[in-house]
Amino acid sequence: MRPMQALVFGNPRAGTPLLVASPRSGLDLPVKALAWQDAEGKVWVSFNDPEYVVRRHGLEEGLARNLAGAVALVAKAAG
Repeated sequence: MRPMQALVFGNPRAGTPLLVASPRSGLDLPVKALAWQDAEGKVWVSFNDPEYVVRRHGLEEGLARNLAGAVALVAKAAG
């Protein structure tokens, strides 16, 4: 198995409105990312797009903004 690391980003002020609107959104919260290395040694970071999470749970589109902070942290970490 190649190296991988799970990253978890939680913020109650951001996630609670999603959980109130759709409790099953807890399947995707807190936001998770996976940093993993491929066979050539390149490191990748994968995560579910906030728009996907909102569509998956039938949430108002505006709630995707609540997840933007975590996505920004993932993007910065991935550099």
